Amino acid sequence: MIIIHAEIHLQADKEQAFLEEIRPLITGSRAENANVSYDLMKDTEKEYVYTMVEVWADLAGVESHNKSDHFISFVGKASQYLARPLDVKVYESKEVKS
Repeated sequence: MIIIHAEIHLQADKEQAFLEEIRPLITGSRAENANVSYDLMKDTEKEYVYTMVEVWADLAGVESHNKSDHFISFVGKASQYLARPLDVKVYESKEVKS
């Protein structure tokens, strides 16, 4: 599995617009075949900071996602909401069964 954490720092006055704009990305991403989960998490200690936590079945799924219309559309608009560049970390993992 591939896990992606994208930390998002928003401009204070753009938070609501960001939350509206990101909905189609979340919905579209969750509908993709290789998507395991796709969740936007709000930081409880830092104002205007979110983390997108993505889990994908494989790297091919991530590559397909990065070419999707909903991803390309959002990325084209994202900079207008950001207070600083995204901090994206990508991990490869496997489930540990007990």
